[in-house]
Amino acid sequence: MSEGFMVARVWRGWLNWLRDVPAADEVDRRNAPTLQVVLLMLALLPPPLWFYRIFLNDLPWRASETPSLIASLGLSVFAGVCVVLIRKGRVQLALRLLLGAVAVLLMHAYASQGMMSNSYEQPVQVAWLVVAGLMIGRRALWLMYLWIVGAFAAGTIVDIDKAATADSWHGLTLFAVVCAIVFLFVAVVVDRSMAALRESLASARARGDELARAKTRLEAEIVERERLYNQLVHSQKVEAVGRLAAGVAHDFNHLLTLVLGYAARGMAAGDEEQMRGALAGVESAARRASAVSRKLTTFSHRGDAMPEVFDVGAALTEMQPMLHQLFGPDVRVAYEPPASAQLVRMDRSEFELVVLNLAANANTAMPEGGRFGIVVQALGPARVALSFSDTGRGMDEAVRRRVFEPFFTTSADGQGSGLGLAVVSEIVSVCGGRLDVDSSLGNGTTFRIELPLADAQFDASGAMPLAANV
Repeated sequence: MSEGFMVARVWRGWLNWLRDVPAADEVDRRNAPTLQVVLLMLALLPPPLWFYRIFLNDLPWRASETPSLIASLGLSVFAGVCVVLIRKGRVQLALRLLLGAVAVLLMHAYASQGMMSNSYEQPVQVAWLVVAGLMIGRRALWLMYLWIVGAFAAGTIVDIDKAATADSWHGLTLFAVVCAIVFLFVAVVVDRSMAALRESLASARARGDELARAKTRLEAEIVERERLYNQLVHSQKVEAVGRLAAGVAHDFNHLLTLVLGYAARGMAAGDEEQMRGALAGVESAARRASAVSRKLTTFSHRGDAMPEVFDVGAALTEMQPMLHQLFGPDVRVAYEPPASAQLVRMDRSEFELVVLNLAANANTAMPEGGRFGIVVQALGPARVALSFSDTGRGMDEAVRRRVFEPFFTTSADGQGSGLGLAVVSEIVSVCGGRLDVDSSLGNGTTFRIELPLADAQFDASGAMPLAANV
């Protein structure tokens, strides 16, 4: 392991330690690393410097150095205490205690030694002014400024007492006023910078709040859209069931006739064998009626989509009786099943709704009869194509472009909602499929649906793509 790598690792560990402060306020957490560095310097640097001065320096000790020693070492101890407070998350308390101690020492230094004796420390005092403004706030900034000006006044009074002439007094007073003005300029700059920073932060927070509200509104709109979509699909299912009602009533009448016929045969039966045959016929007819009823109930059931994997060829084969019921006797239904199973993953009742809506439109387009064809064709290993064609009157280009728009219909008033093909388009799109229409006046219409096969709807991780979820 190289020396540079070790240095970088130690440096990163040191930075992480400085940043690892359990402060609740984000600004305090950002200020904590810099503040800790300053405090550690105050705590660790003065003791070895005083040790060198006392034990390793040949200059004689002066009595005036004793108060400075006590003040400096006291500040070092105080800085260490503030570091402990920051490590416990009490950043603001540590700041206020530190600036309070600095203010007391500052006033003591000026009041005991005078203004001129402390002039060389004024750059450091500017730093404390900046710390008060940036890390605590505006009020702390101006309190620290007023305290420093008071210290200047106390130091100037001490210097004036020592001065010999009036001219010296004027010079000392002018020097203190100039220093106060310089510190005022620094305080104003810090104050204005803080105001600009606060305004920027408030603007950023307002923008963040607006984005959060927009996100909430968008989520609510998505939920509402899904709810309306489910209601629309359900209403289309009910409408499709209504169109099937005539054919279903015919089937039930036929089955009831069979039941009554078998019942009459049973009542006239002369032996037990004939009675058993009549009851078996009644049971068979009742089971067929129950299957028709159960099929319609399942199809019109209202609820969330329940995707499942099924073979579209087998599903279309099972729907042939329903399609024959939907069309009149003058329409021939031709179905070409695929050579092999074509498995897709979607809600089966929604798939049946797609087929019935396309069939219903074809039936409307062929009032005098015709042919309705269904072809299922594999498109490589990933997709399957379903074609639904009729020999009806077709559509012109203007109608063809709008055929999937919600509420657009060419039917007479009260004979169509204009939602059937819009629902078909939505269902196919949500499944990750594609829907096209080819039509012209006098040449019939062909709807072509491409759906992803079930295996193609899963990625390598086993999760379904978003577009494939129904």
